[in-house]
Amino acid sequence: MLTELDSGERVISERLNHVRSAAVGFWIGAGSRDEEPGEAGVTHFIEHLLFKGTDRYSAVEIAEIFDGLGGELNAATSREHTLVYARVPDQHLETAVDVMSDMVFAPAFAELDSEREVVLEEIAMYDDAPQELVHDLIAEAVFGDHPLGRPVIGTAEVISSIPRAAIARYHDTMYVPGNIVVAAAGNIEHDRVVELMTRGLERRGAAAASRPNVRPPLVATPAPRLRFQQKDTEQYHVCLAAPGISRSDRRRFAASLLDAILGGSASSRLFQEIREKRGMAYAVYSFVSQYTDTGQIGVYVGTREDNLSEALKITAEQIADIAGGNLPARELSRAKENLKGRIVLSMESTSARMNRLGKSLITDSELLSLDRIVAEIDAVEASSVSELAAALLASERLSAACIGPNDERFLAALEHVTPSLAHAA
Repeated sequence: MLTELDSGERVISERLNHVRSAAVGFWIGAGSRDEEPGEAGVTHFIEHLLFKGTDRYSAVEIAEIFDGLGGELNAATSREHTLVYARVPDQHLETAVDVMSDMVFAPAFAELDSEREVVLEEIAMYDDAPQELVHDLIAEAVFGDHPLGRPVIGTAEVISSIPRAAIARYHDTMYVPGNIVVAAAGNIEHDRVVELMTRGLERRGAAAASRPNVRPPLVATPAPRLRFQQKDTEQYHVCLAAPGISRSDRRRFAASLLDAILGGSASSRLFQEIREKRGMAYAVYSFVSQYTDTGQIGVYVGTREDNLSEALKITAEQIADIAGGNLPARELSRAKENLKGRIVLSMESTSARMNRLGKSLITDSELLSLDRIVAEIDAVEASSVSELAAALLASERLSAACIGPNDERFLAALEHVTPSLAHAA
């Protein structure tokens, strides 16, 4: 069920009578792509600060309350939204919503400097993890100076210096009722969730009606770029990626199947050819991300120098093979069953169902029934997957990023995938 409050806040829920838990999430239409360069990382920083206390609850009290409920409380920041979520026994829904409402709408921004240090440590930890950091490099290569090309976590320069006033101003702008969706799933009553949210808004004072955040579209995608960061690592950590499709694109089901076939499962081509058959990597996979107006598709491999050239050669060969139309019916069928099975199994989780509701609404995406999703997956033909691979993963569209010891070795290996980019370096 869906209800829009007078303030603009939207409440969506799904009742599951067979469970004794409730999952609730506050979805805020604010992500790293909404930041100006001088505030890069403020969205993620605010996510941290929401847990540091409100006008009614201290940070310790928030932790003690949820521990006392036997529940879990967490949050996450992405490029297009922020999520504060909890899962509790159903009899504790009122307490969870009460505390979370305060966290989202009335943070005290207490312990600012100590939490600033925590985030700086998180950035430092991330910088020491090349298998993670290379994904930020490839985003920069694919999207250039656009905010989608900046790391969600932000930069140490901004986090160490951004003043409290700027943080509060960003919160006041983005954390308005019209830019927030409350999603809940479990043994709950929709009207009860609406009542709890209305009560919280009344206690804080009537908020002016507000509207969801509207982002300017990505006008143009930059030409492919190369990013290399020299580091004395044992492995070369490589990402190859290109602009993908938006979350509203009907080809998104074909994109999910392409991901499963190329590197998204244990039976996928890259996992089998590079890891299982040749032992060239521990981690090798493909990835697909979809945003409001664009997306990203790519592959990652972490391998030692002796295997680098061959691993990238195999990657290029497998992409070309799929793009050329070599996609046996059995392989496509296995990918379809894998994708459908994962979706069906996830629907047994109240948290997954809450995520499905909240994400569809905060991103203005169509909320498809399970039967419709299965039908859409089943309807994808092999030619659609091959055509999408040819369109999105053509060598002339690929950007490349690498963290490793020697750029010349990487460039030599890159010639197997995208010679033009390697030669342009």
